[in-house]
Amino acid sequence: MKILSIETASNTCSVAILEDSEIIKELSICDENTHSQKLMPLIDNILNDTNLSLSDIDLFACDKGPGSFTGIRIGIATLKAFCDTLNKPIIGISALDAFAHLVNTPSCICSIIDANHENVYYSIYTFEDGNIKQIQPYSFENIYKLCDILDKNKFIIFTGNGSIVYKDVLKSKLKNNIDILEASINATNIGICAFLEYKNSPDKNYSDIEPLYIKKSSAEIELEEKKNGNC
Repeated sequence: MKILSIETASNTCSVAILEDSEIIKELSICDENTHSQKLMPLIDNILNDTNLSLSDIDLFACDKGPGSFTGIRIGIATLKAFCDTLNKPIIGISALDAFAHLVNTPSCICSIIDANHENVYYSIYTFEDGNIKQIQPYSFENIYKLCDILDKNKFIIFTGNGSIVYKDVLKSKLKNNIDILEASINATNIGICAFLEYKNSPDKNYSDIEPLYIKKSSAEIELEEKKNGNC
């Protein structure tokens, strides 16, 4: 199965082509402000470099969030256009899930993504018998409150860019009962997660995806406040 996957929810825009879970090639560029201009050229380049066309792709995958609202919309809209035209399956992978899949040690895992102003998106997982299982819904919380509600009697592996940004807070609040995996995700990670999901549930309807924002954008909040007469 050939997979074209993209990651546009962070500062880095990356595109990868995989054969099942094995990477064939990946290209990336680090500039969040130009995702809309750089994504299609990256896709064209990787297809040319691998002597493939869009019709050769069996599955499309992208990061559905949380992350950059603009980046998420660009990635999803681009792949939806491909899938609608080619009638191919599409899978959206949460960045929180992708970060959790980077851990390969039996443990409790907390994926956190920085949401600015000491806030984070997070979810909690367990890694048992080679499988990642989500045990906490995708959530939004202040980093200090998150530390307060976590089970301090459990050893927790933190992953995600939020674990790097708030490393000192985590170590101060949770002491020595943690480990921090300083790693980033890319289109290859997204593609591997998509392949595993498709492999485990091949009969599922993979014709559409929706962005995972978790919280509303600043523009949406401001618009609601104006409508409610709060500003």
